Amino acid sequence: MAAEKQFENKIKKFLESLPHTWYFKYWAGPYSKSGIPDIICCCNGRFIGIEVKAENGHASELQKRNIELIQGAKGIGYILYPKDFESFRKDMYKLCKD
Repeated sequence: MAAEKQFENKIKKFLESLPHTWYFKYWAGPYSKSGIPDIICCCNGRFIGIEVKAENGHASELQKRNIELIQGAKGIGYILYPKDFESFRKDMYKLCKD
């Protein structure tokens, strides 16, 4: 299994463990909009977009722009690398607690 897919599965498993959390994996097909984050999540009423990257991955300019637009709309946007997972996990625990 590719490194990015393994990391994505780790993120999804973590999200499933949180209270007040819903998410879906966005699949980019031939007729879909480009640059949408890989995982779209709602946690305790907050919109979160997560662009998943393997340690050696790079976000495209369009992916970066979409994360900026999510943040500009007062949502939460991540370009998430494995090295940043622990920080992400702490952020999500704070957001999703009762």
